[in-house]
Amino acid sequence: MTEETDKPRPHHPRPEPSPRVRMSAAQRREQLITIGRRLFAERGYDAASVEEVAARAKVSKPVVYEHFGGKEGLYAVVVDREVRALLERITAALTAGHPRELLEQAALALLDYIEDEPHGFQVLTARQAPVLAPANSFSSVMNDVAHQVEHILGGEFRARGLDPKFAELYSQALVGMVALVGQWWREARRPKKEMVAAHLVNLAWNGLSHLEAKPELITRNGRTKQSGGKNE
Repeated sequence: MTEETDKPRPHHPRPEPSPRVRMSAAQRREQLITIGRRLFAERGYDAASVEEVAARAKVSKPVVYEHFGGKEGLYAVVVDREVRALLERITAALTAGHPRELLEQAALALLDYIEDEPHGFQVLTARQAPVLAPANSFSSVMNDVAHQVEHILGGEFRARGLDPKFAELYSQALVGMVALVGQWWREARRPKKEMVAAHLVNLAWNGLSHLEAKPELITRNGRTKQSGGKNE
């Protein structure tokens, strides 16, 4: 033996593995919902699987079945949460009394949601999905918003001597326009959302025959801005 091999090797104790944190049932459920939401957004309903949800959560498949009964149950929970979250955002945004400001707030609330929650919006607007209750869809959210806008427009129509029975038609048209543009903007991501909202309101409020060349928003989060546009 050489002198090198005769020397005792230093002993480096192997570090103890970190104890695994055990989740409560509620925490595990939340984890699975978060993972499912992202997976459904990335792959669509058909391509997503319980196996992958379990693998990402580092649990066995029976754990997923125990909480949701399967993939469709998990999907239904994810969609229901997104429906409520989007509707709450838009409802909370409709605070101003002036119709033009309400248009701005509704448009911005939807665009904010698309920007902040891209996975949630992708889940809501996915083409591949199981048949769920009519309430659990993007179109149902927009329909709920349209009913709120209809109530506002009805009062405005009566105040201006217009027939309020057409308020429903106009509310569906306005909300539908904002929703479709929002879906387009999710992919395009330009121009900036404030500019998108300003142009939506420009068309809805001024009409094609009176479009402003450089429309601006009157408000943003309740703060009034100067604008050369028509407010009355």
